[in-house]
Amino acid sequence: MHAFDSRTTALVVIDLQNDFLAPGGAYDRGGAVSPQARALPARVAPVARALKAAGGFVAASQFTLWPDAQGEPMISPHLKRLRPFLARGDFAAGSAGHANVAEFDGLIDVSVWKVAYSAFFNTQLDWVLRRAGIAHLLVAGIVTNGGVASTVRDAHMRDYHVTVLADGCAAPTPAMHKAALADLRTVADIVSCADVLEAVSR
Repeated sequence: MHAFDSRTTALVVIDLQNDFLAPGGAYDRGGAVSPQARALPARVAPVARALKAAGGFVAASQFTLWPDAQGEPMISPHLKRLRPFLARGDFAAGSAGHANVAEFDGLIDVSVWKVAYSAFFNTQLDWVLRRAGIAHLLVAGIVTNGGVASTVRDAHMRDYHVTVLADGCAAPTPAMHKAALADLRTVADIVSCADVLEAVSR
């Protein structure tokens, strides 16, 4: 991996939240957590720690289900079909399930609450990154072919230099993960977490 300036680089952590990953979270209760996704925090948190120590910035997105007037979550039809187990209180703003997983405690400079795949859609992420002087994004999280891919493409459209952490992302199946990474090579560099740690140390 080529050298980069940590001071103008941000790690964007996509949706590594308790309701997606933690025991007892919404996806755990629904039997929808993959072992590949559960392995991500231990791999990505050291990158966040090293980048912050080198003067970089760490942002996170948190998928959010806002309640309607009756307190029921407003779930888009396609997601309801995919995840019929989602229920009242899941991914509720400010809840324990909505929170980023514990591995990132003390590491995240800003979190944005999002309602769709991209961390840029209807959030203040771009505003924050611009004000922080960020030109280069490292992207990790879930899922490779969903939130990660949409965020990466939106970042590319906004003229950020984008790098995807291949082993810092996961998809429902290894084949989907591999296909998504191959597709993203047209708009982003694809590297490993170890590559980033080595580049930061330089």
